[in-house]
Amino acid sequence: MIQQLYLDLGTPPPATFDNFIVGPNREAAQTLADLPAELSSGTARDRGIYLWGAVGSGRTHLMEALCHAMGPSARYLRPNSPLAAFTFDDASTVYCVDDSDNLSPTQQIAAFNLFNETRARPHCAFVAAGSQPPVDMPLREDLRTRLGWGLVFHIVGLDDDGKKQALQNAARERGLQLATDVPAYLLTHFERDMSSLMALLDRLDRFSMEQKRAVTLPLLRQMLTHTDPAPPDGKP
Repeated sequence: MIQQLYLDLGTPPPATFDNFIVGPNREAAQTLADLPAELSSGTARDRGIYLWGAVGSGRTHLMEALCHAMGPSARYLRPNSPLAAFTFDDASTVYCVDDSDNLSPTQQIAAFNLFNETRARPHCAFVAAGSQPPVDMPLREDLRTRLGWGLVFHIVGLDDDGKKQALQNAARERGLQLATDVPAYLLTHFERDMSSLMALLDRLDRFSMEQKRAVTLPLLRQMLTHTDPAPPDGKP
């Protein structure tokens, strides 16, 4: 029970524009950060935005940050979202479609219709993301061309210094103090994309609370070799 309580405490902070390490993506980040106020005032000129970049480059963080800034009026959609979620609703003003290159054929039709619905309303925006530029997307021609109509940003992943900074910032948001050698060790011994690094940081956060110890390199090594004891009496 005590171990479970520690695990429950390790909830990652939400993605916001404040905790996004900008790196070379300043224009894209600023454009999305300005969008909520521009939609509210009716001054948004570019209401169709497409972000593309490799997994872990930060495109998902930016979309989640936009949804966080918009609150209940934003809808975040992915290929695992139900088809009904792609239906336009007057209560939603921003629609973010992540991993759009993996949408099913029926979701692509729904996303195309959703794009047209938002484009017809000056207070709405359609933001999509994928791993490729629009011209290379394996999508229906009508949807693929729509995604290239507005602003298109190539989201570039962080360099090593940026990744170290992102790990330290994320740790502070979780109430952790990383020893200075931990980020460098993570970068040289594990998957280097930010999605994998943040998942490992979340795991390290939970383990440090369970062990009631500071996050040091010895603790990290202990976590990697740690095996939970078998439950008593065969109970789950």
